[in-house]
Amino acid sequence: MISYIHGKLAYKLESSVVVDTGGVGYEIFVPGNSSILLSKEGEEVSIFTVMIVKEDEMSLYGFPDRESVNLFRMLLTVSGVGAKAAMAILSVLPAPEAVRAITFGDATLLTRAQGVGKKSAERIILELSDKVGKAPGVASASGVRPGSGGAKAEAIEVLLTLGYTRSEAGAAVMGIGEDGLAAEEYVTLALRSMA
Repeated sequence: MISYIHGKLAYKLESSVVVDTGGVGYEIFVPGNSSILLSKEGEEVSIFTVMIVKEDEMSLYGFPDRESVNLFRMLLTVSGVGAKAAMAILSVLPAPEAVRAITFGDATLLTRAQGVGKKSAERIILELSDKVGKAPGVASASGVRPGSGGAKAEAIEVLLTLGYTRSEAGAAVMGIGEDGLAAEEYVTLALRSMA
């Protein structure tokens, strides 16, 4: 596998860059908000990469730091989330913000990514909320005030203090179809669904 590439930025394409290393040009797909895109052609760049091999293609996905690489890999473990959706998330949310959104159950923030609907966002939260802060190389959302992710995030935090696991609390709160409720109402409805 190719863990990183260091070389000269040969040129930029619509959603990728080509890096010249020893006379070989590697095309690397990068998130739309990546600091790599701020580099000028001819400048030296180092890009952390993930190589994905399929039957009919091999692709490199590149990131400016290992935290983004690790979060990208975690997103790929979620059922129904492929490289395209993971890149879309990391194109609209830098890794620390994506981790906060997942930790605090902010599906609305995740749906800003092209091709990520409400159900996909909720599945990401459900499957990763317990893992993102504990995984090596992925920043936790510690230091983020409960409540900064909205009423649903506050409700999840309340359920955690009542002894439920993050996945139980997340599933119960995210399963509530109504939007715009107060945190207390989400807690009440979640407790009823778990009774």
